Amino acid sequence: MADIRAFAAIRPRKGLEARIAALPYDVYNTEEAREIVNREPLSFLRIDRAETSFPREEEAGCYEDRVYQAARNMLWEGIERGDFMQEDKACYYLYGLTMGERTQTGIVACASIDDYLTNVIKKHENTREDKEIDRICHVDVCEAQTGPIFLAFRSNEGLRGIIRDVRGEEPLYDFTSEDGIRHQVWRIDDDARIEAVRKAFSGMNSIYIADGHHRCASAVKVGLKRREANPSFTGEEEFNYFLSVLFPDDELMIMDYNRVVKDLNGLTEEEFLDRVRERFTVTKQGKTPYSPRRKGTFGMYLDGIWYELCAGEELFSKDPVKNLDVSILQDYLLAPILSINDPKVDRRIDFVGGIRGLGELERRADTDMKAAFSMYPTLIEELFAVADAGALMPPKSTWFEPKLRSGLFIHSIKQEVLP
Repeated sequence: MADIRAFAAIRPRKGLEARIAALPYDVYNTEEAREIVNREPLSFLRIDRAETSFPREEEAGCYEDRVYQAARNMLWEGIERGDFMQEDKACYYLYGLTMGERTQTGIVACASIDDYLTNVIKKHENTREDKEIDRICHVDVCEAQTGPIFLAFRSNEGLRGIIRDVRGEEPLYDFTSEDGIRHQVWRIDDDARIEAVRKAFSGMNSIYIADGHHRCASAVKVGLKRREANPSFTGEEEFNYFLSVLFPDDELMIMDYNRVVKDLNGLTEEEFLDRVRERFTVTKQGKTPYSPRRKGTFGMYLDGIWYELCAGEELFSKDPVKNLDVSILQDYLLAPILSINDPKVDRRIDFVGGIRGLGELERRADTDMKAAFSMYPTLIEELFAVADAGALMPPKSTWFEPKLRSGLFIHSIKQEVLP
């Protein structure tokens, strides 16, 4: 059963939250992060991407020891300076994000590394060692988890009622970021509510990583490293838990994760379309951008024209991975027709998040690529089914929006208690 605990968050001093909150570290390259930090010196990117604190001429690499040490120094100096404050008791929090007309509200808490190790917290994606090592070093040196893991759970009435009631109260923070996303935070510090939240999660035997597999794996490995260094650990130490925001599945939206390809593998356009018709029903749509309206359909943009591709019934599978739309496109078009056999490494394919819109697909296909495919979004139920089967999704299967901000909640894993 899931062990989701309250914690004494370190969080921005009131009035600084909008300046500190930042998109995740891996959204930007170094130069993009440097521009943001130059524009807003309090942005949490200066800690998440501490190479930006070094002059360009020093060429500080993001994986250098001095960079991680700079991150630590800036974090704890900011806490001592009063840019951040720490709660005097363990609490849960609500974190609401509103994009357009849609709001999703998650519970901010700490999840157990043991639940990750025993598969109560389920994965659907492989991680890369180099990306893990970076965040392991960042968490270990900073002695804090600064970027929350995006978890999902099957909604239940008990938590739904608590979320509804707390959202009716005055928020701690309420601001709109530059990208138009409204961020609201509420504190759950009432003992009865805290116990009700803990108990509700303790009745769940499955929680799912929606986004943040690398940060999650890194936090777990730091915890294991500290257990090894402290063989008399009790399991109650903060390093046994990692910072998370847990969202009910019925509030989440997965956006499409689209594909663009460099060439037609030596085929003419007519030869290519003939090959596609062997497995898909192809319907010409014209110049109006086409977004699939149901599972098993795809948009294709080629030479200025949009087409609808409908997969034949024989292409669907009872296997939860093979039945994903991203798998159907890969297995019956990209691999056999275009010889793109490993999309993780093939430079002839690129991926475009749905937040960029269909116009970006047209632009890419009209400039540096040849054709584009718009996808029907993976369903949250499909993500759960893959994870429940102990399987892994193909790369670039899901795109979640809006993105959680870093810096709003910090979980210290120092063994001593802050004064």
